[in-house]
Parts: sequence; structure tokens; C-alpha cells
Amino acid sequence: MLNALSRRALLAALLATAVALAGCGSKDDAKKADEKKAEAVKPDPLKIGFIYVGPTGDAGWTFAHDNARKAVEQEFGDRVKTSFVESVPEGPDSERVVRDLVGQGNKLIFGTTFGYMETMLKVAEETKGVRFEHATGYKSAENMRTYDSRTYEGAYLVGVIAGKMTKSNKLGVVASVPIPEVLRNINAFTLGAQSVNPKVTTRVVWINKWFDPGKEREGAVALMDQGADVLMQNTDSTAVVQAANEKGKFAFGWDSDMSKFAPEAHLASAIINWAPYYKKAVREALDGGWKTEHNWWGLKEGAIDVVALSDKLPAEVKALVEARKQGIKDGSFVIWRGPIVDQAGKVMLAKDQVAEDKWMHDIKWYVKGVQGAVPK
Repeated sequence: MLNALSRRALLAALLATAVALAGCGSKDDAKKADEKKAEAVKPDPLKIGFIYVGPTGDAGWTFAHDNARKAVEQEFGDRVKTSFVESVPEGPDSERVVRDLVGQGNKLIFGTTFGYMETMLKVAEETKGVRFEHATGYKSAENMRTYDSRTYEGAYLVGVIAGKMTKSNKLGVVASVPIPEVLRNINAFTLGAQSVNPKVTTRVVWINKWFDPGKEREGAVALMDQGADVLMQNTDSTAVVQAANEKGKFAFGWDSDMSKFAPEAHLASAIINWAPYYKKAVREALDGGWKTEHNWWGLKEGAIDVVALSDKLPAEVKALVEARKQGIKDGSFVIWRGPIVDQAGKVMLAKDQVAEDKWMHDIKWYVKGVQGAVPK
């Protein structure tokens, strides 16, 4: 039996244990309460909507945008929630899609083609609580800004390759819509080729659509029938490189790496990486730093590159492309330096003059060496 002293010691120990357990319980309860409180004040994810002009599986323009959307999800985790609508035509139907995304609670909306500009501007002016980002456009509002990639840099670099690899001195471009963006790329491609081979000329077939594999293929075949042995495109599918592969000619991937679709024809791909810009835009929207501005990113910012250079290219051609690429990045090489003349020989940029961005955005003409007329 326990004596009185032992009983008192045992009671003291039991009491201490009970106090300790009560303390632990209190701490656990407090921790759970703090967690519930944190959960209660945790902000809802930023809802972000993307509108695509083509299908996500086009292996080109829309594919590149959707890869960047996925990169945003990976970067920001549960702070964001993204959604997209694909194959939305330019025109009235795009307004319905924009308004639908607003109605779903999206607070940041990206429209990824030039033809959405007026629609997005209209909805933005009526919906001040939502931020809008428009790709390749030039109009903005208090809550709408523009972004673009300097695709002409990639076009110029593959032009250098084309000028070195052509045997016929006839190059071809399958073009989409005759807006300054596309004309700029055709001209840059031609200037790049002429910089290493002054004899080259460029032929253009316009299909007046961004994504139409059938018409893209027809355009490519028509160019090859005219003697073009190296093709570039400013369209969104893989039809051009595949047609060149079938005909034993050369071609370049556009917007993404298309080498696997045309292993024999593919010389390189001029790609766009939208991820750096999309991460910037989303971060600013999350942290309160978003403001109206015009963003035009290229090689320097990691938005443009030329990749998957073919083993068919001589080492000196690869070295030249790399040197020009580095020069564009660090500013030691300038693509748009005069003299640059149009088809009629009119000086559009004087000798040694360097073009400003506004000049490049106003290109509505062909440089000397491009055949045919610019569509009205």
C-alpha cells in the first residue's frame, strides 16, 4: 500500500501530466484554429482566360500559347486557375467568347490574335474590373494592353539559312493575312537571305487565313511549282513543311519546333516562347504591378529563338546564324539598318539609319526582291 507521502507524489505526477496534456490539446486546438483562419483569409485564385484562334494541337501558334499557359500554372500553382477556348474565329463570334469569359469570373484575359483587337477593346471599355491582354495589336485602354513577339528576328535568321541553302535562288513564303506583322516577316526573311546571297528572290502565296492546312499545302505546292526550293511560312499548321518533305525541298518550322513532321525537309524552326511574358503579366496582376503598356519581346528576352538546326547545314552556316543571333541579342547587329528600299527602288530607310519600332509597325510594302503586289 502507498503511504501518504507516496500518494501525494503520485497525485502530483498525475496532475502534472493532465496539465501537460491539456496544454498540448490547447496548442493543437490553437494550431487548427490558426489553420482554419488562414484558410478563411486565403485569397481565391486569379482566374485567367485564354482565347485561341486555332486548335491547341496545331503544332504552331496556338500550341505555343497553350504551352505558355501550362507554364503559368506550373509557376503559380494554386494562386491561379486558367481556362481556354480554342478555334475562335476573328470577328463577331469572338465578342461572345470574351463576354462569356468575363461572366465566368476571369479577371485576366489573353486574346491571342490580331483580329480580336476591336472586340477586346469594346469589352474592356465596358468592364473596368477585368484586365485584358491583346497579342499583336496596337490599341490599348486603361485596362487593356498589348504584347507581341519579334517574330521578324526568327524570320531573318532562317532567311540567312535559306540564302545559303537555295540552289534555284528562288524562295517561297506561304503567308496568312496581309498585315504589317506578316509583311515585316516576309521582308526580314528576304533581307536575311540577301545578306548572304544577293541573287535570291522571294515569291509569296497568300491564303488569307491563319490556320487552314489544306490551303497552306496548296500554297506550298504552288510555290514549289514556280521553282522555289526553300519555303518559309507565316501560317500555323505543319502542312508547309510536310509538303516540302514530300517534294524533296527545304522548309522551316514556324512558331514551334516542327522538325519531327518533316525530317528530310526541315532546316530549322523559328519558335516563339510566350512563357516569359505570360509569367510577367500574371505576376503583375497578382502583385498589383499590372499597368497599361506595349510589350514587344524577342531574342533578348527569350521570346524568340531558332532551334533544331539540321545536320544538313554546313558548320559555317550554323556558326553564322549563331553569330547573328548573338549580335541581335546584345545590340551589336541590327536587322533594320538602311539603306532599305522597296520593290520600286524607293528608299524606305536611309543609309545607316536604324529603324524605330513605329517604323516597323507601319510596314505595308515589300522590300526589293519580293515579287508580286501586296494585297489590298
